[in-house]
Amino acid sequence: MPTSVTVQLRKPLARVLRQGHPWVYRDALQPFSAAPGDVVTVVDERRKLVARGLADEGPIAVRVFTTKDERIDEELFTRRFAEAGALRDAVVPAHTDAYRFLHGEGDRVPGLVCDVYDRAAVIRLDGAALGPWRERIVATLQPVLARRGVEAALVKQGKRGQTAVERAWGEPPEVPLAVREHGMVLVADLRHGQKTGLFLDHRESRRRIRELARDRRVLDLYAYVGGFSAAAGLGGARSVDTVDIARPAIEAALRTWRANGLPEDRRTGHASDVPEFLARAVADERQWDVVVADPPSFAPNAASVPKALESYAKLHEASLRVLAPGGLLLAASCSSHITPAQFDDALRQGASKARRVVQVLERWAAPADHPRLLAFAEGDYLKVVLARALV
Repeated sequence: MPTSVTVQLRKPLARVLRQGHPWVYRDALQPFSAAPGDVVTVVDERRKLVARGLADEGPIAVRVFTTKDERIDEELFTRRFAEAGALRDAVVPAHTDAYRFLHGEGDRVPGLVCDVYDRAAVIRLDGAALGPWRERIVATLQPVLARRGVEAALVKQGKRGQTAVERAWGEPPEVPLAVREHGMVLVADLRHGQKTGLFLDHRESRRRIRELARDRRVLDLYAYVGGFSAAAGLGGARSVDTVDIARPAIEAALRTWRANGLPEDRRTGHASDVPEFLARAVADERQWDVVVADPPSFAPNAASVPKALESYAKLHEASLRVLAPGGLLLAASCSSHITPAQFDDALRQGASKARRVVQVLERWAAPADHPRLLAFAEGDYLKVVLARALV
């Protein structure tokens, strides 16, 4: 069983932590020794409780679960899960059975993510802190999800490229699973897909593309399973080009397209590197009326931010060069290390190099089943800009 230790702050962060910031960095604390998963009580210089959480490895020393003098146990987990469920009951839209049930720090269960896919779920444990608590978390979560119709679950744990996928309970699907999002069908591979199977945080982005696509030529870059492509097709797009460097992603996008009963002669898949595809399109003077540029994270850490901003600027420039006059660009970044201001600046740079005057029509972030703590700016990771290239 995890043990308990008390450690004192050596930086004036008590106020920030009491406001809800879920991380305590190691350099903000007096030296202490604790194994991952140990309960850590953080106190100020007067030895007054500031926060309580679980010890982790690396720069983040403590993941905060509460700012009260209470135990971290099944009772706390049950309460957090009930609060999360009440929120999802209120905000998950109609005709949608794929949603985020637990959003880690945003639901005050840092490091714990749970996505529901109809009658299956995927639980993701990020960091080392929750490893020793895994069985207790799963046992507490199972009856909560069962009441929501979930019959089986997987657990994903480990770093990118080294993720272990194991059965938690029930019989999770071995093959890609069809789920609904605003009535649209998406096909998710829960075992082998990226994240937990789908990028559920772009649900409202896909809805918006569906609303805007009628009679337009749509280009879906970094398509993954083709959610934006299918949304455009259902919205009445004249044609859709789906681009991803991974051929399995193009095949998955075709499955998604077919699952929605869309005519195959209106969609073309391209297993191609996106910069190379765009360079050829510019050379061939091809244009689209809607371009979706939603790349994987260009900035996995703070050190990669300068190079990432250059990559975003180049992507925006190339996207605008193939955008027809009056066309729409949906530009997105999923990196928490890129601020909204930095992302806007990269878009300005791209527009300047492409010699396009651009209007910003809308901005949004992840939907309400991905809540963010006001005290935790890092949690506001997704940035989406809908822009229009003027004639």
